[in-house]
Amino acid sequence: MREKMMLVRETHAAEETHALGCELGRQARSGQIYCLDGDLGVGKTVFTQGFAEGLGITDIVSSPTFTIVHQYEGGRLPLYHFDVYRIGDIEEMDEIGYEDCFYGEGVCLIEWSELIAGIIPEHAVRVRLEKDPQKGFSYRRITVSGPKNDIVETE
Repeated sequence: MREKMMLVRETHAAEETHALGCELGRQARSGQIYCLDGDLGVGKTVFTQGFAEGLGITDIVSSPTFTIVHQYEGGRLPLYHFDVYRIGDIEEMDEIGYEDCFYGEGVCLIEWSELIAGIIPEHAVRVRLEKDPQKGFSYRRITVSGPKNDIVETE
């Protein structure tokens, strides 16, 4: 079993959440899977936009809520951005060919990953975004956890 690591960051503006995503995108490696979880409106797509920027992707990144997955090329690695919020049955993931993305040469970001927990590989990096209204409207606590070799300390 791989040694695990956890990194906790607090952000106070969408730009800071974006910047953390960007830093992790710069460090991302082929074959990595990032699971993004948190309530509606917590910043998963903002984080993903930063991550894509960190990969060097210049396309506009939006949530693929109605298409389940968007593929972005043009960066140093392909990015497969999943939003599985509307998945009714985990078998739908087979229909869209998730394995080609999960086990391909790119990087996967999966919003609402807890809905497909049964097919998420053990080596996935978990990113949990949480609000705390007592700390302000834009406050986020972002916890990144996973295999030690897949998480690099950020500023």
